[in-house]
Amino acid sequence: MSLAAPTSPAIDGAAFRIAVVAARYNEELADGLLARVLAGLRAAGVKEKNLTVVRVPGSHEVPVAAGILEAKTRADCVVGLGVLIGGDTNHHEMVGQSVSQALQTLALASGTPIINGVIVVDTLAQARARCIGKIDRGAEFAHAALEMAALKKRFSS
Repeated sequence: MSLAAPTSPAIDGAAFRIAVVAARYNEELADGLLARVLAGLRAAGVKEKNLTVVRVPGSHEVPVAAGILEAKTRADCVVGLGVLIGGDTNHHEMVGQSVSQALQTLALASGTPIINGVIVVDTLAQARARCIGKIDRGAEFAHAALEMAALKKRFSS
């Protein structure tokens, strides 16, 4: 991911229903990412009654849960969160690609925007920087969710 995040317009989230699914694997980092996403959504006015949050074991489970949330909550946008950190193999890259493709397929099939907030990095330091450090990916995912929810509402019949 680039370090040059796009500027986002100010969006009033009061009318939006947002669902968030977050993996528990790499818990401290996933919790930090989730907290930042929720803070961004709340700051934009998304009401607590319109926020649905579920936790799943790992990033590989995020797409199935996102599909369930999309179908059952009638969310204007779904955000999928997870943290995949490299190790001795490229397993994190394989899971990241699989999750990314599944989330995109689900979004296109359902017509509901789904934000891919699964962080895939090579090192723990990179993960910390993006989830609980200076690179606030959580805020970026929240802004993306608001912008896509607004787009969906604008063109819904």
